[in-house]
Amino acid sequence: MLRSRRIKEPIGDRMLVAAIYAALALVAVAVAYPLLYIVSSSFSSPRAVVSGQVWLLPVDFSLRAYASIFQSSQLMLGYWNSIVYTVVGTFLNVAFTVLMAFPLSQRRLAGRGFFMVLMMTTMFFSGGLIPTYLLVKELHLLDTRWAMWLPRVFSVFQVIVARTFFQTSIPAELQEAAEIDGCRDIRYLWSVVLPLSKPILAVLTLMYAVGHWNAYFDALIYLRSEHLFPLQYVLRNLLILNASDPEMLANTTKGMRDQGFEQALKYALIVVASVPVLVLYPFVQKHFAKGVMVGSLKG
Repeated sequence: MLRSRRIKEPIGDRMLVAAIYAALALVAVAVAYPLLYIVSSSFSSPRAVVSGQVWLLPVDFSLRAYASIFQSSQLMLGYWNSIVYTVVGTFLNVAFTVLMAFPLSQRRLAGRGFFMVLMMTTMFFSGGLIPTYLLVKELHLLDTRWAMWLPRVFSVFQVIVARTFFQTSIPAELQEAAEIDGCRDIRYLWSVVLPLSKPILAVLTLMYAVGHWNAYFDALIYLRSEHLFPLQYVLRNLLILNASDPEMLANTTKGMRDQGFEQALKYALIVVASVPVLVLYPFVQKHFAKGVMVGSLKG
């Protein structure tokens, strides 16, 4: 039997590959180390955090910061509000995006080009912050949950990506066969298009969900009632403005606070706020790359 001989790469190519791997490894370390440091600091004692003993792994393992977080009614309410804003907002975003993108993907739609130009114009020109605020005010949406959903109910960019996916990935023959069988457009969209569009739906869900979870600026403008504040708005007050919640420090002695308990608490807050997105990503990862590539590069 003949043994296949491995082709030996030139020394220059091997050096280039090694340099690329080395550069990627440095980038990975530069990205991963701050995240690891935050997690390790959140599980370390306040004294170890302030003294600079934490650099890779937790020192003097402690869950006191996390226990204080879950004792805060303000933070838990913000957590619940963010979940509501993310779940309902993402559903509305995906629904309106699909309902906009699917008709625009149909060549028989009269005025399709006009509507696309009209929507794309809003990507370059907008009314601005003050007119948007006045519009929300005139619609009586201020200080309501709807102010967090309706002003950004869909993204023009995501509509374009979804429309491209429908045009390039859903065969036109399927629609012709469905029409012959007496299937109307709504039934065709629900029973045929959506089951075949899992990759792009995963992309839309992840993009919109992350946007809602990280949003705080709209809450800063439109909301006044504390029971409506999302988690990121609460974190802004805690991390940037240093407006500590008394409930989180109620069972903490003054000496412990001086030793850096509030610093460890901030690291724990960052970890707690990041967990939902990290949990969501693995469920949509297998569809994410395919949806992005097909929806954005073809057409």
